[in-house]
Amino acid sequence: MNRFDGGIFLENIEWFDETGQELVHRLPESGSGEIKYGAQLTVRESQAAVLFYQGKACDAFAAGRHTLKTGNLPILTKILSIPWRGNSPLRAEVYMANLKYFTNLKWGTMRPVAFKDSELGLIRLRAHGVFNIQIVQPVLFINSLVGTMGKFSTDDISGYLKQVIVSRFNDYLGETLDTILNLAGKFDELSIELQKRLVGDFAHFGLHLSHLYITSITPPEEVQKANDDKSRLSVINDMDNFVKMKAAMAMEKASENQGAAGSGIGMGMGMMLPAMFAANPGNFNLLTGEGIDLTGSGGLDMRGWGLCNGLVYTRTDALGTILSPDLRDQFVAGWGFGVGGVGGPGTDADFAFVNTGGDKQHIHEDIGLIQENIPQHSHSAAGVSGN
Repeated sequence: MNRFDGGIFLENIEWFDETGQELVHRLPESGSGEIKYGAQLTVRESQAAVLFYQGKACDAFAAGRHTLKTGNLPILTKILSIPWRGNSPLRAEVYMANLKYFTNLKWGTMRPVAFKDSELGLIRLRAHGVFNIQIVQPVLFINSLVGTMGKFSTDDISGYLKQVIVSRFNDYLGETLDTILNLAGKFDELSIELQKRLVGDFAHFGLHLSHLYITSITPPEEVQKANDDKSRLSVINDMDNFVKMKAAMAMEKASENQGAAGSGIGMGMGMMLPAMFAANPGNFNLLTGEGIDLTGSGGLDMRGWGLCNGLVYTRTDALGTILSPDLRDQFVAGWGFGVGGVGGPGTDADFAFVNTGGDKQHIHEDIGLIQENIPQHSHSAAGVSGN
C-alpha cells in the first residue's frame, strides 16, 4: 500500500489517521510522486481527497474507490523520462483531508485583558473555553493553510484560532456586558453570540466552527474576595432576626440555671440584648405555648410567636387569649426568678408576668452609693418621745 517507487506497478492509495489530530496528510509523504494512470484511490466516509497533478488541484474525491488518470504510463513513462534521469516531469500527489469533528480544542487568554466594569471599575479578566472545528472545503483549506506541507495537525492551527477567538471575545464582552456581577446564567448566551461572530473568520479558511463554549470568566483574586464578602453580607442581613431570636432563647435557657455559671451567662446576654434590639424596639418575640422546633429536622417553626407590644393574642391551642407585655422602650428584667417571694418557692411577685421596672437589687462593690444610683423610694420611721 502507498508505494511510490516509480516502478511498473500501479499504486493503491489510502490513508489512516493514527493520531486522531491530523487535519491533512499528503501522499507520497516524501514529496511529489509519479502516480500512474489507473492508480486506485480509496477514500473513507470521514475523508476527502484532492489530486494535485502538474502543480494544480485537478479533482476532489468523496468517499469510495476512484481510478486516477495521469500522463504517467507504466514502462513507457520510464523510457520517456531518461532525459530527466528517469524521473517523470508529470508530478502528482494526493492530499487526504480529515472531515471528522476535532473536539475539545481549548482557547483562553494568555494574559488578563482589561475590562471596564460599571460597578467595580477597570479590572482585568481571564477567560477560557473549548471549541470544535471541521473541514468543510478541503481544496480551500489546503491551498490557504496547508500549502505543500506533508502533515497538518490541530497543533499547527489551534494557536492562531485561539488568538482570533480571544480578540473577538474582548470586543464582544466590552459591547454587551456592563458588569461581571451579571455573568451568572449568561454563559450560554455569550457562547452562542460569540460563535456567530467567528463564523466568517473560520469560513475564510474552509473551516466550520461547529461549537464554542465559554467555561470560565475569572476576575482577579482581590475582586473575587470582594464579591465573596458582599455575598456573605447579604446572608448576614437576611439572618438578622434569626440571630436575635437565638440570643433571646439562649438567655432564657441560661436563666433556668440557678448556679453561678447561669448567672454569668445571663448577665452577659443581658448586656448584649439592648444593642441587638435597639434598631427595632418592641419586636421581641413572646412564646405563647407551642415552642420552637430547633431539632434541625423541621427547620425553624415560628408558629406561636407574637410581638411584645401590649396587644391581646388569641392562643392557637384554643385556650383563650394572652396579653403580651409591652416591651417597647423597655428591657426584659426576668420572670419568676428569686428566692422566697410571694407566689411560691422559686418565684418573685415583683417579677410577675406583666410587671416592669428596674433591678430587684442594685449593688456596687467599688462605687460609692450616690443619689443618682438610688431609685425613687420612701421610708417609714417611728419614734418614741420621752422625758
